[in-house]
Amino acid sequence: MSTIFSKILSGEIPAFKILEDDQFLSFLDVRPVKRGHALVIPKKEIDYIFDLEDDLLSEMMVFSKKVARILKQKIECKKVGVMVAGLEVPHAHVHLIPFDEISDLTFANAKSCSQEELKKIHEEIVG
Repeated sequence: MSTIFSKILSGEIPAFKILEDDQFLSFLDVRPVKRGHALVIPKKEIDYIFDLEDDLLSEMMVFSKKVARILKQKIECKKVGVMVAGLEVPHAHVHLIPFDEISDLTFANAKSCSQEELKKIHEEIVG
């Protein structure tokens, strides 16, 4: 399966990376719900999050926690929410979204973000 996430992992498509290890990658969403909205994906291509092996799913959440802490430190917000839908791209992923009110956590708020704005947010987060 070749998805946009596969192309990001292979370097075919650039992404504003936040954190990466041998199993996972986190990067800014190009259609953020809120400023600082990031995605976490496993490097293993699996369509549905609940098809991930238990160990990989657990490790993905621990990795997501590290990313959420980075976002919380760098982006002004009350908390960082976690959302999973899984219909947009057939590659398991979670959304980490800095938010202040529960109404902030809706995909209806998603809007395209310019590369310049993403770069600015990325520099704010990772330096």
